[in-house]
Amino acid sequence: MKLETLKDLYIEELKDIYDAEHQILKALPKMAKAATADSLRQAFQEHEEITQGHVDRLDQIFERLGARAKGKKCKAMEGLVEESKELIDQDAADEVLNAGLIAAAQRVEHYEMAVYGTLRTYAEHLGFDEDAELLQETLDEEKEADEKLTELATECINMQAEENEGEDSEAEEQAPAKRGGGARQNQPSRRS
Repeated sequence: MKLETLKDLYIEELKDIYDAEHQILKALPKMAKAATADSLRQAFQEHEEITQGHVDRLDQIFERLGARAKGKKCKAMEGLVEESKELIDQDAADEVLNAGLIAAAQRVEHYEMAVYGTLRTYAEHLGFDEDAELLQETLDEEKEADEKLTELATECINMQAEENEGEDSEAEEQAPAKRGGGARQNQPSRRS
């Protein structure tokens, strides 16, 4: 499709975020399953329901525009989702995995906030006031999700991951003594 007008661009961007939202709908259950903190798992499950609402709003917008509600492959979201899959597949301590899942989810939220903010602005310029209201509603929900993730991270998840780091450091400090590595400390350095 040749992009000749702002409306053409608007519809293309709507198709992109439509696909992105569908990718998120597939990824959220996997992220919820991987999360070991109940609060984080619940946040992912709740956001899955909210995300379905985003898709429903986009369906309304496409209908009003007389355009087919069909996604165009969102490569940016594909990359973000792939990063979360890689994180889930890594051998990570539960607390560290939870912190990483929050970071992955926030990257998704920030991408969505950028897109929905832009789409809302396009809708306003095009005089699509009803679209602009729906897009603002979704933007507000994405901001709320980001704030909730920040709250989870700062109030418990990141602290638990940090505590896990302290436990790992203690284990590493004790390990050389158990392996007999402590004797090296008394050897003179080889500086010339």
